[in-house]
Amino acid sequence: MHLFRAYTYTWWQIGIFKLGLLAVGAAIGAYWHEFFRTNLTALILVAIIASAYVLFISLKQLERDQERR
Repeated sequence: MHLFRAYTYTWWQIGIFKLGLLAVGAAIGAYWHEFFRTNLTALILVAIIASAYVLFISLKQLERDQERR
């Protein structure tokens, strides 16, 4: 079994996945609100770094795909 392999999903399957992650995040935030209030700065920093990384990788792949054409 290869866990880390390339997968292909449709846009609506990714939408369902993101909706599930949003629901889990809201549930965790509602349940442990006191913990996240004290660590909000660290969480925002992690979110910014993760978003920047995904954006960088996406743009890098887009650039590579355009060079192939």
